[in-house]
Amino acid sequence: MGMIVLVTGGARSGKSSWAEARASQEGAPVTYVATAEALDDEMARRIARHRAERPAEWTTVEAPRDAASAVRAAAPGTVLVDCLTVLASNALLSVESAGEQACIDAVLAEARALRDAALGRDGTTVIVTNEVGMGVHPPTSLGRWYRDALGRANALVAAAADEVELLVSGIPVRIK
Repeated sequence: MGMIVLVTGGARSGKSSWAEARASQEGAPVTYVATAEALDDEMARRIARHRAERPAEWTTVEAPRDAASAVRAAAPGTVLVDCLTVLASNALLSVESAGEQACIDAVLAEARALRDAALGRDGTTVIVTNEVGMGVHPPTSLGRWYRDALGRANALVAAAADEVELLVSGIPVRIK
């Protein structure tokens, strides 16, 4: 059974850097599963910066949807999924017009599949996600659906995780 390390925290808290260092510590080849899409210029710049900062020997797989398939197909070694936050947003927006329950179901389906894929492989899977429940109350229904769905998805993955790290102002705090 695979090992899950969940890395959570607020925006710009150091989650990705910590997760990359943790993945490197395994001493095994790393497959980086990227969930973001370059839908605008700012996101394209972010993605380019992340690509440039990753070690050249890492394999990168783009998986804005169905990241679980990328995890299952990864070569033996360590898998780093960055991030469940964006994966959840992609899932939610794909069914937004179907309403709240469809949005929540889509996000939870992605989270369950990711959890199960990570547990079903040999090796460590490091999953990055944002803690969105400690911030501002979203002013729109879509924002509230997202916050609630991601909170539930995070809890689902955290329950199965062997380790959970919360990054606060760049400082890791061991939760589990």
